[in-house]
Amino acid sequence: MSDGRSNKLAGQIGEYLVCAELARRGLIATPFSGNVPTFDVLATDELCRTVPIQVKTSRGDNWPSRADKWMQIQFDSAARQQIYSGPLKLATPDLVWVCVAIATPDAPTRDRFFVLTEEELQRVCVAGYTRWMDSIGWKRPRNPESMDCRWNLSEIAQFEDNWELILRRLKAAEPDSSLNPE
Repeated sequence: MSDGRSNKLAGQIGEYLVCAELARRGLIATPFSGNVPTFDVLATDELCRTVPIQVKTSRGDNWPSRADKWMQIQFDSAARQQIYSGPLKLATPDLVWVCVAIATPDAPTRDRFFVLTEEELQRVCVAGYTRWMDSIGWKRPRNPESMDCRWNLSEIAQFEDNWELILRRLKAAEPDSSLNPE
């Protein structure tokens, strides 16, 4: 199977697994299969309160991203060095993210879910990337311009099965007023 197809399937599996986990918690959830830029799943309760969710799926123990999604980074071509000037201001810092680690079909382990906000994930990515880049003087050895940034299970372990975040968001949202005819 090609990498592109495998990645698409992994993303689709992750979205459906998140929907199933939310259904176990009494919520209705539907995936949008990449057709909405900001979120992948919409969760709702019986009062039509909704929470958008971004889903990132991995078949391993880390998730790829780009450092310049989270950080202000420029590349100094003369010095062949990246220059970090702080975290980016996020458009949706409160957006809920669910990072899914898919178990292999023959593995004795189960699928794992890490539920956190975009702002919390940004802190994880910035900390991990700056820690590594500080250790090499902000000069990537093979491809100095690469912005490859990954977070791994150990960095988000505290958010495992944090489904309460979504439940709290739903409870805090306004119910659909059309459900209360006056």
